[in-house]
Amino acid sequence: MEQKPKSIFKSIDWITILLYVILIVWGWFSVCGACYDFSHPDLFGWETNSGKQLVWAGTSFVLASLLMFVEKRFYESSAYFIYAAILLLLLVTIFIAPDTKGSRSWLPIGSVKIQPAEFAKFAVALALSKFMGQYEFKMRRTRDFAIVVGMIFLPMLLIIAQKETGSALVYFAFFLMLYREGMTGSMLLTGFFTVVYFVVGISYGDVQMSFQPVSVGEFTVLLLAMVFTIGMTYAYCGNWQDVKAMASVGLGTVGLLLFFAFYVIPFNLCRIMLAVNILLALYLFGCSIYHKMHKYALMGVFCLFSTGFYYLCDTIFDHLEPHQQVRIEVLLGMTDDPRGAGYNVNQAKIAIGSGGLTGKGFLNGTQTKLKYVPEQHTDFIFCTVGEEEGFIGSVGVLLTYLLFIWRLIALAERQPDVSGRVYGYSVVSIFTFHLFINIGMVLGVTPVIGIPLPFFSYGGSSLWGFTLLLFIFLRMDAERNLKKAN
Repeated sequence: MEQKPKSIFKSIDWITILLYVILIVWGWFSVCGACYDFSHPDLFGWETNSGKQLVWAGTSFVLASLLMFVEKRFYESSAYFIYAAILLLLLVTIFIAPDTKGSRSWLPIGSVKIQPAEFAKFAVALALSKFMGQYEFKMRRTRDFAIVVGMIFLPMLLIIAQKETGSALVYFAFFLMLYREGMTGSMLLTGFFTVVYFVVGISYGDVQMSFQPVSVGEFTVLLLAMVFTIGMTYAYCGNWQDVKAMASVGLGTVGLLLFFAFYVIPFNLCRIMLAVNILLALYLFGCSIYHKMHKYALMGVFCLFSTGFYYLCDTIFDHLEPHQQVRIEVLLGMTDDPRGAGYNVNQAKIAIGSGGLTGKGFLNGTQTKLKYVPEQHTDFIFCTVGEEEGFIGSVGVLLTYLLFIWRLIALAERQPDVSGRVYGYSVVSIFTFHLFINIGMVLGVTPVIGIPLPFFSYGGSSLWGFTLLLFIFLRMDAERNLKKAN
């Protein structure tokens, strides 16, 4: 007897949808707490942010419902077209968008504004899922990997041209998905090490060693480049003899240089360390030829990149916007600016701390009501949660997000094809990046780069963008169950 196909509504993952609704409703109450004005006690009027957010939430529910009726094959057939259209929109935005707080990323449409960068995330995820879902795609093939990286970086560059660096950085989250799909872990390690080099180089670049005229930052970065190269060579190439030779020559030379500089005569040992690192890279290239292993060559490239990156740090830093430079300096403790760049974070910490264990109650937050925290209804919405709902409410929000992301990982893992899994992990990566960076910048442990907290921060573009991203995936997952029924 032929089995009748399931209804699409019986195939939907209702647990994820329930978490989605909980986060949006919880977020709306937080927006109310951040924006409520006792002189105009209206939570639902269009002239208030809470009223506008209620409209955005309602339209998001409608959008989510409509997306559940669009079959997966539509996204598969139109993925590249959607990607190209979004790129064109991002390009046009650079030239026609008005200047808004130093950026050109918002397009006015009547009485509202939209930010195309928020919609580019789902377009990139769709394009990647189609390209990587092809049978002939190989992550380890240089051509294929280069195309994937280009598909990620192209919208990033357009968004940077809009002077929206924070929104552009979100696209690095896609590399978490690439790692799941087979990208070598050395790429993620290289990214992490690059951040370490930048932080050390900027923080200690102008600090001199006590016993010789050498920058602490330069010496430390060159030493880290040597140590990381040796460690990664052992991890990825596994030849102990080569690693022992590199460690003996490299670290042994550094030890001798320090001895002579401290006990004999001070001199600029970094120049010799630079030469030693270059020799280590040449040695690795030789090992690549001798052992016929390209991994050695990759380690040589890593060594040269690590060695040279320190000398690019100042150039990179100088090309940042002045306010971005100050934010980084405040985060790294290089300067104290409690009334400038550090003001938002300091006030956010005060607001969160003042909430105590159980919070001050809905609409009773003094820090938020007196507008001490700038952007408290957008980027710094979490401080409202901390003040009004206290430690218990804050933990509740984080646990809800944790359950939401865990559920998305489970859905991504059960996809029957590569394209569905790629899209699913793209969704997971973007939500995870937004969550960690937004909470981190409110607590002062990551730079203030201005990205929203999903479903909590005020704004229609971000709410619609996250809804598109999520419900396209939920429709893909629902079709998995429908195929099983056929």
